[in-house]
Amino acid sequence: MLTLAISEAHGESLFGTRDENLRYLEERLGVSVSARGSEVTLTGPDERSERIAGGVLEALDRLMANGGGVGREEFRTGVRVLEEDAEIDLVEFFLDASIPPTLKRFLAPRNLNQRRFIRSVTANDSVFAIGPAGTGKTYLAVAMAAAALLDKQVRRLVLCRPAVEAGERLGFLPGDLVEKINPYLRPVYDALYDILGYDKTSKLLERQIIEIAPLAFMRGRTLNDAFIILDEAQNTTREQMKMFLTRMGFHSKAVITGDITQIDLPDNRRSGLVEALEILEGTEGIAFVSFTHRDVVRHRLVQKVVDRYERWEAAHAVEGSGDR
Repeated sequence: MLTLAISEAHGESLFGTRDENLRYLEERLGVSVSARGSEVTLTGPDERSERIAGGVLEALDRLMANGGGVGREEFRTGVRVLEEDAEIDLVEFFLDASIPPTLKRFLAPRNLNQRRFIRSVTANDSVFAIGPAGTGKTYLAVAMAAAALLDKQVRRLVLCRPAVEAGERLGFLPGDLVEKINPYLRPVYDALYDILGYDKTSKLLERQIIEIAPLAFMRGRTLNDAFIILDEAQNTTREQMKMFLTRMGFHSKAVITGDITQIDLPDNRRSGLVEALEILEGTEGIAFVSFTHRDVVRHRLVQKVVDRYERWEAAHAVEGSGDR
C-alpha cells in the first residue's frame, strides 16, 4: 500500500471528470485508488504498479505547480511513459526545453520514442523512423515540418511517397500520375489540415510552398532550404531510396518513415528502406528511431491488433512479413 498527499487545488484536474483518471489507473495498472481530500491511497497487485500510479500522481501534481496543464491525454501519456521507464522525470518530459515552442502548439510527445524522434530530427539532418501503423511517425514528421516552416528554418515542405500500393494498379486509375497517387497521399493531407488548418494549407499548396508529389517527381532535383518527408518508404527500391537521399541540398532536412512489416513491392524485391538501414547505420548526421506496437497511440484496440498480428506472423513466418 502507498499513501501520498496531493495539492487540494490540483485534485479536480488531476483526478479528472468524475474521477476518470483514477479509474484509468485502476483499469490499466490493477491498483485500487482511494482519494479523501488531499490524501490518496494506492493498493496494487505489486510494488511496481503502486510505484507507477503514485509516480504519475506526484509528478503531474508538480507539473501543475510549475504552470503545466494536465488533461485526459497528459494523464494517460504519463502512465505510458512510466510504464516504459519508471525513472523518467515526467515534469521534465512534459516541459522538455529541447522541443521547439512552435511544435508544442501542435502536439506533445505521447511516449519516449516520440520524444526521441523529435530530438533526433532537431539534432540531425536525416532521420529514419521505422515502426507499425498508429505510432505517429507521419503525423510527427509533418508537424515538425510545419513548425520548421513557420519558424522560417526552411522555405518549403516537400512530401512524397512511392506509387506502390497492395492490390492496386495505378495504370488502371483515371488521370495523370499526380491524380492517380493523390488518394494514397490522404494521410499527409489529413495531417497538414489538422496541424495548419484547411485554408492555410490550401494557400501554401497553391503557392507551392508545400509540395505533395509522387517519389518519381523527385528525380533530377536538388532541394535547398527544404524539409523533405518520404512516407511509406518500405515500398521504395534501392535505386529510389538512393535517389531520394541524394536530393537534399543546403540547409535541408529529410525524414524517412516506413513499416518494414508492410512491404508491397512486386516480385519479392528487397525494400530500399531495409537496405538503407544496413548501409547507413553509423553514418554521422543520420539517426534511426524504431517504434514498436507499445508506441501505438490510436484507439487502444489498434495496439492489441498490431501486437496479435506481429505474434501470429512471427509464429507462422508469413510470406511478406520479413525484410524483402
